[in-house]
Amino acid sequence: MENTETFTPQLTEDGSFTFFSEKFGEMFHSRYGAKQEAVFKFVEPTELRHKAVKPSLKLLDVCYGLGYNTAAALETIWQVNPDCCVEWIGLELDPSVPNSAIAHRLLDAWNPSIREILTNLATAYQVKTNRLEARLLIGDARITIGQVYQSGFQADGIFLDPFSPPTCPQLWTVEFLGLVAKCLKQDGKLATYSCSAAVRTALMASGLQIGATPPVGRRSPGTVASYTNDLPPLSLQEQEHLHTKAAIPYRDPSLCDPSEVIVQRRQIEQKTCSLEPTSRWKQRWSMAQS
Repeated sequence: MENTETFTPQLTEDGSFTFFSEKFGEMFHSRYGAKQEAVFKFVEPTELRHKAVKPSLKLLDVCYGLGYNTAAALETIWQVNPDCCVEWIGLELDPSVPNSAIAHRLLDAWNPSIREILTNLATAYQVKTNRLEARLLIGDARITIGQVYQSGFQADGIFLDPFSPPTCPQLWTVEFLGLVAKCLKQDGKLATYSCSAAVRTALMASGLQIGATPPVGRRSPGTVASYTNDLPPLSLQEQEHLHTKAAIPYRDPSLCDPSEVIVQRRQIEQKTCSLEPTSRWKQRWSMAQS
């Protein structure tokens, strides 16, 4: 697919830069801090700092984008254990995004060795050194995640970082997240910035337990998921959110439907279900907090 987007760097509040996507109408990162988000929404919740003492780790980066999550992860792991061998797979639809990040020098926030790795990934789609074996798979993640699963790859940490569910529902469905979950080790952790009830119920439908991660520069928490229940608990408000119409997940049975069809399918299911209207939940909690 030919890409016609041009990417202009946007300064975020922690001094790092991100891009704005005209196609999706969203920034690639929070305006509160792109680098900060990579560390506190993805690297910390997946506990890579603690896991780095192991001789080897496996990481899966869903929606690689500018490469910030991977850069923050590798930097953290090798600060703790320079000898840790990392096997990494990234999924990305548009190869012009990581290339634009390099062209605009957005990776200067990381050390030269990390920048070199990300540059090679953006151009050659693979890197092999004595401590890193990395592959960037280009294409629709609904297809490439099947390749990852079929290969038997089991990740210690998964970064789930598509654009938001309303604009990119195809990467938040029960079916897609079911495949992502199958690529997670039994003691691994999956992290995402989203606290959407629809996303959380889809993760739970995949057999994962869910917990909340602290907000980064805004009120909304993120989500961490694993097969074990050693997770930061959801608040009562968040638990109740999972019993409202907002919690009806996105579905894509054939893993190839257009986003409009996926959104419409969910809207129909929401209209016919007997769950509490989300507006009533919001009103109840707004009154409780006032």
